[in-house]
Amino acid sequence: MADGDPDVGTTVAPSGFRARLARRPVLLQAWRVLVAVVGLVVLALGIVAIPYPGPGWLIVFTGLAILASEFAWAQRILRFARGKYDAWTAWLRRQSLPVRALVLSATGLVVVTTLWVVGAFGVVAGWVGLEGWTWLQSPLVG
Repeated sequence: MADGDPDVGTTVAPSGFRARLARRPVLLQAWRVLVAVVGLVVLALGIVAIPYPGPGWLIVFTGLAILASEFAWAQRILRFARGKYDAWTAWLRRQSLPVRALVLSATGLVVVTTLWVVGAFGVVAGWVGLEGWTWLQSPLVG
């Protein structure tokens, strides 16, 4: 199944869909390219979504899991990322309330800054009649 990783698919012969792909190298290669493209797109969306409220890390892990279904390197990265995520959340739970508030504030600052840079505040200001508040406009928009 995956790039020679002994942990993956070596004890059971592939069956069904995967077996049919294995008999046709061109289709197998096309399948792997499709998995790579879909996995990388989902992974990229997850990385963008990390600082925002919602399932950013879940999307990242989903993208890695899609990639790990075909690639041993992605399985290793997924294992590593899960471990680091678990270590981060465990560390954060052990911290005092002021430290957790600081992390939350820093995350909020990242969210507000990126929304401002991409022009979200300027768009909303236009909807509610605040076009004159030029400081809400993105610095990327002339």
